[in-house]
Amino acid sequence: MAGQDWMTKDFYAVLGVAKDADSTAIKKAYRALARKYHPDRNPDDAAAAEKFKEIGEAYAVLSDDKERQQYDAIRSMAGGGARFTSGAGGGAGGFEDVFSSMFGGGNVRFSTSGTGAPTREEYEEILRMFGGAGGAGHFGSRSRSPFGFGGFGSRPEPVKGPDVLTGATLTLRQAVSGETVELTADGKTMTVRIPPGVHDGQKLRLRGKGRPGQAGGPPGDMVVSISVAKHPVYSIDGVNLRMDLPVTLKEAALGATVEVPLLDGTTTKVKIKPGTSSGTVMRLRGKGVRTAKKTGDLLVTVQVAVPRRLSAQARTALEAFDAAMEADPRETLRQEAVT
Repeated sequence: MAGQDWMTKDFYAVLGVAKDADSTAIKKAYRALARKYHPDRNPDDAAAAEKFKEIGEAYAVLSDDKERQQYDAIRSMAGGGARFTSGAGGGAGGFEDVFSSMFGGGNVRFSTSGTGAPTREEYEEILRMFGGAGGAGHFGSRSRSPFGFGGFGSRPEPVKGPDVLTGATLTLRQAVSGETVELTADGKTMTVRIPPGVHDGQKLRLRGKGRPGQAGGPPGDMVVSISVAKHPVYSIDGVNLRMDLPVTLKEAALGATVEVPLLDGTTTKVKIKPGTSSGTVMRLRGKGVRTAKKTGDLLVTVQVAVPRRLSAQARTALEAFDAAMEADPRETLRQEAVT
């Protein structure tokens, strides 16, 4: 930002803080205003975008002690209509105190012209005293003064651009294998590769795909919220897949070998051990989600299918089966409940 702009811009008013506000109050005010006027909350609002820029400029100066010291000196001069004179002599107060302390001596004097803000020539004289080269071409430059800090023409620190939010809805198969999709955000459409193994609710951050930065800062990021549609058989659990496997009462009781369908369209066989209960989980290694770092498993949960309707013959067979059972499955439950 050009030092000349500092004479006309009240950064304290922009942030809504007092001139003697400390760094904590300044930061608090900046954060509140930045949230309020952030482009993500005010899309296509030119006034809000300009306000957001002003807030960033104000904070860049007031959050830096040295920049703030220079800004206060410039603003004081602009408000009092001060004018430089050089040489020794008695001080008139005001700017003499400010600039004499910055130069470490008493050989800088000011007089008040009463005409308001300094002229361009007067301003360039200030720049020369602070080590600037002066001249019209040096307004707004990033030249350094011999005192180790930026001159009045120094610009605000670079600020990273705002992030852009968008979303992508995938089938479970696309989420497992990865997919190239077209995303639209901020009126722009781009092709993005979604990596294998994403899950519902996950957020992907694409570096540098957001809005441009300020004062030479880097662009923001694109944040993609992933939604995965439900599948009738499979669900994603990290890098693992899960599914329920229905088995008959006979298969659970006596054991069996059954086929399990896989997501890629093939099948594999698993062995059901005799006496397998509902809820038993079997792990098929390497049949889950395959990512660049690891491959998950397929977790198969056995569900004993109980028929809703029974024929008379089936009912008789079940009653005979129950009568032949030697143990009560709830016997230990009752014993443990009273302990």
